[in-house]
Amino acid sequence: MRYTIRIRRFNPEVDQRPRWQEFTVEMEPTDRLLDALQEIKEHQDETLAFRRSCAHGICGSDAMIINGINRLACKMLLKDLGPRITVEPLRGFKVLRDLIVDMDSFFEQYRSIKPYLIKGGEPPATEYRQTPAERAVYDDTTKCILCAACTTSCPIFWANQTFVGPAALVNAHRFIFDSRDEGAEERLEIVNKRMGVWRCRTIFNCTDACPRGIGVTKAIEDLKRALLYKKL
Repeated sequence: MRYTIRIRRFNPEVDQRPRWQEFTVEMEPTDRLLDALQEIKEHQDETLAFRRSCAHGICGSDAMIINGINRLACKMLLKDLGPRITVEPLRGFKVLRDLIVDMDSFFEQYRSIKPYLIKGGEPPATEYRQTPAERAVYDDTTKCILCAACTTSCPIFWANQTFVGPAALVNAHRFIFDSRDEGAEERLEIVNKRMGVWRCRTIFNCTDACPRGIGVTKAIEDLKRALLYKKL
């Protein structure tokens, strides 16, 4: 089947502003958008720039705006997108080239919430014990792949990029509610700031955009309740 892929392109070395370019490819309906982009790069325009790695929805590197919605190119089948497909880079980040954006600020916000286990004293001789019920409390937020689809779908982030963002808050939740961790109070102080959890307006864009199906808005609400009622 023939598909027309309309791509928002930008090369800072030659372009003063972004431009649109259309490509036509012959693909199977069950092929993914990532396959179509690779076909264009290999056989029509080798200068087309985009990120990819695992191609199986695990690494999160190929997040982009597909038909107006944040998605992973490796998870979107062409038959579900239609014969004309529009592709753009993620909003809110500086475009380095074509579909590649500068994510340094995104990872800086992620690191700010200390996304690692904080534990005092000597480590035990065996693993830290945890019950299935304790694990279930934060199991959903362990699925984050840091693709930035949630953060760049957030209108609050579009208006103010000092907002810590949904992805960082999801990862704060993952450790704050981990029964093995001892840094909950420290992280709650980090997110309890003007550009922290309280900037969320419960719009649900982040939840809709997450390719892993994480209840992002629910996780943020859990953090708000923990701050209000001091219950973990």
